[in-house]
Amino acid sequence: MPARRILELGDPLLRAVSAPVVDLWESRLILRDLRATLHQFRRTHGFGRGISGVQIGEPKRIIYLEFQNQPYCLINPSRQFQSPAMIRLWDDCFSFPNLLVYLERAASVSIAFQDPAGQLRRLEAAGALSELIQHEMDHLDGILAIDRAIDRHSFCTRPEFERRFRQAAPAIPPPVVE
Repeated sequence: MPARRILELGDPLLRAVSAPVVDLWESRLILRDLRATLHQFRRTHGFGRGISGVQIGEPKRIIYLEFQNQPYCLINPSRQFQSPAMIRLWDDCFSFPNLLVYLERAASVSIAFQDPAGQLRRLEAAGALSELIQHEMDHLDGILAIDRAIDRHSFCTRPEFERRFRQAAPAIPPPVVE
């Protein structure tokens, strides 16, 4: 299970629209590498819950998540529903780990996807899982968190974020549900 190099902000492949997965055997190999890469990133950086194929140089519609100790292998995910209610949050990304972006995402989503066996599945998610799915699905369409910034003041380096917001927990802007 080799961990791979994660493409960083500025690499043009991060802006590519990922192709649908046709070969399920190939998707299993990519999922294996995504899992290993996520775990290595987590060991090195101390955070991380999800990664998309394009981030390791595989522009395929494939996502690997680990959320609340549950792995999710999403092949060819497609959005079926997105709530009109929105949440605001500070988002980070493996492709620019020292930058956080304040943005809005739908409070809940429903997606259809194939599992590694090729079975069609459906997943409904709210809150943190919903925003994670949306972040990774954006990668599949060449969209980065920086593209979703609320305004030009919605960027913060990780050290500055830790200094300003983690030290004084009440100062963190709470999620806004509209």
